[in-house]
Amino acid sequence: MNERKHLVSAEIDRLIAATKGNRNEARDRCLLLLMFRHGLRVSEACGLRLSQVDIESRVLHVARLKKGLSTTQPLRMDEVRAVKAWLGDRKKKNPETDAFFVSERRTPLSRKTAWVAIRAYGEKAGLSVAAHPHMLRHACGFALADQGADTRLIQDYLGHRNIQHTVIYTATNPARFEKLWR
Repeated sequence: MNERKHLVSAEIDRLIAATKGNRNEARDRCLLLLMFRHGLRVSEACGLRLSQVDIESRVLHVARLKKGLSTTQPLRMDEVRAVKAWLGDRKKKNPETDAFFVSERRTPLSRKTAWVAIRAYGEKAGLSVAAHPHMLRHACGFALADQGADTRLIQDYLGHRNIQHTVIYTATNPARFEKLWR
């Protein structure tokens, strides 16, 4: 059987909970939450700039890579709290960069550091699969489909140009048939 390529919501919760007590807890909690909720690729998360995160308006300006369609997405209250907690920690580090996520060396967070952290949090959380960053993006698509979101809306949200990249999330969801034969 193929290795599962996404995490379910309960696993995301456990992954985020695994950041507790870590010296980078605020950063990593914010990183995981934003990657999951906004379907960010690891490069998109590591490439985030301070100007893309607008707490005042409660929005995230997502600059998609791989020729994806960039969007502005709302930040939910738990995300705003995570962002504020991280920005408080970030300010103490006083980095000389406008990168939103920074490393302990006060430089932009690297893809490798994010990968290693997510893998370690997955192990700490006791997940049955080896967690990696793209699982958070897939988890976003499946979670939106599970909530009954329209395929086109998920396509726009994830920045897919081709609907074929989006249908994987809705095609496997039995809930999409519930309104039939009533």
